[in-house]
Amino acid sequence: MTKLLEQAIAQIKQLPETEQDVIARFILNALENNLAGKGLYIIDESDTWTEEDQLDITSFSLQYAASIFPESEEITQ
Repeated sequence: MTKLLEQAIAQIKQLPETEQDVIARFILNALENNLAGKGLYIIDESDTWTEEDQLDITSFSLQYAASIFPESEEITQ
């Protein structure tokens, strides 16, 4: 089983990131459905954001905006 899993992972790593993401979500969903039936959960489905979560998303958003709008360009409205 381990050898088969290693081969599958090697093949998945060769795919574009978008396809890797789809496969990862599919696997997580399948695992969650399997474990949920046993009363176990992988993903915390709470609808609250901690202060750390908010800081992380803010930081990511600012980094992303900086990568799209380098300092050499002016932003006009």
